[in-house]
Amino acid sequence: MTPFKFKQFTIQHDRCAMKVGTDGVLLGAWSDVSHCPESILDIGAGSGLVSLMLAQRSGAGLIDGVEIDTEAFEQCVDNFENSPWGDRLFCYHASFQEFVDEMIEESYDLIVSNPPFFEGTQQDMDASRELARFTSELPFELLLNGVSLLLSEQGKFCVVIPFDREDELLKEAQEQKLYPNKITRVKGTPDSSIKRSLIQFIKNGVQEIKEEVLVLEKQRHVYTLEYSQLVKDFYLKL
Repeated sequence: MTPFKFKQFTIQHDRCAMKVGTDGVLLGAWSDVSHCPESILDIGAGSGLVSLMLAQRSGAGLIDGVEIDTEAFEQCVDNFENSPWGDRLFCYHASFQEFVDEMIEESYDLIVSNPPFFEGTQQDMDASRELARFTSELPFELLLNGVSLLLSEQGKFCVVIPFDREDELLKEAQEQKLYPNKITRVKGTPDSSIKRSLIQFIKNGVQEIKEEVLVLEKQRHVYTLEYSQLVKDFYLKL
């Protein structure tokens, strides 16, 4: 498989169940770094794409990834080491639950995740892809409980999920005392339905949530100005 080349780094992803895709790029470009996080955690790091985007965008001295799949973990480490920011990036080979138990005394100023999406099983998916994408491996309750334990008091948690799971995530987040303050709902074209939700959580409740809709393309391969502005520092052809 051909490596995916961005402006400042290259991603090898042939050993990863989940390849470089729009969800990861959106999360890496959208996640807020305006509070100048010193430490960042990427839950389910995969190829390391989101971590590398955040390394490019921020001055964080520590960026940790955690990845349960062996092949993806090894490729993530390689991508980290071959990037311009290898001294700031580290990946742990563990489940998120194991990671939380080990790092319970630590805290992160920014936590990001492109978590498992689907319930149940599908016979036509290989084991690695199933592990990477099925909610049974990391249900929202475990994800958000771990985030609440590791997030610093002024930290932010940013996540991308299917739009039809948004209400479920928001309800569980409230149980874990995590509160949304920004939601961007994503649709492919002006006439298509909303497919994804990018949500930012903080520990302190806010009275107003900033909500917006992001449209990716005006038509096939013709990107909107808003999407182009979001990802122009990464894609070679923008």
